[in-house]
Amino acid sequence: MERTAIYPGSFDPVTNGHIDIIKRGLKLFDKIIVTILENPAKKSLFTVEERVKLLEKSITGNDNIEIASYGGLLVDYAVKRKAHAILRGMRAVSDFEFEFQMALMNRKLNREVQTVFLMTGLRWIFTSSSIIKEAVQFGGDIKSMVPAVVYAELKKKYQLN
Repeated sequence: MERTAIYPGSFDPVTNGHIDIIKRGLKLFDKIIVTILENPAKKSLFTVEERVKLLEKSITGNDNIEIASYGGLLVDYAVKRKAHAILRGMRAVSDFEFEFQMALMNRKLNREVQTVFLMTGLRWIFTSSSIIKEAVQFGGDIKSMVPAVVYAELKKKYQLN
């Protein structure tokens, strides 16, 4: 049986930390469905369609990775896609409380879907999409923190040279 995991997030934008979790997740799972969770209440820099394209361009050459989007309960989506796990990355203790609550809620909703946490690689522990967006809009050098295609699109969004 194929071991499939859903890796959910906003990916606004995708960072090298996200890519690291995906690559390491493939050592545990046969397939990872990177899923952009649609949240109309949240103001995003990139549209869902733009984020899908950025992810597709950032992760190439691996048939075991699928990019998708979904607006609804994550555990329902996992069942629909025949995934048995939700993959989550954790950077620091500050992530733990929120992630733990989400994992417990998902477990309450569906005991068949497990949550697996991977610690973010030390190289990416301080990065987040929010911090990257804040840094780039004020001219910070974030080139090494995101895939090249994302860097180019961030420069366009913020009209930087």
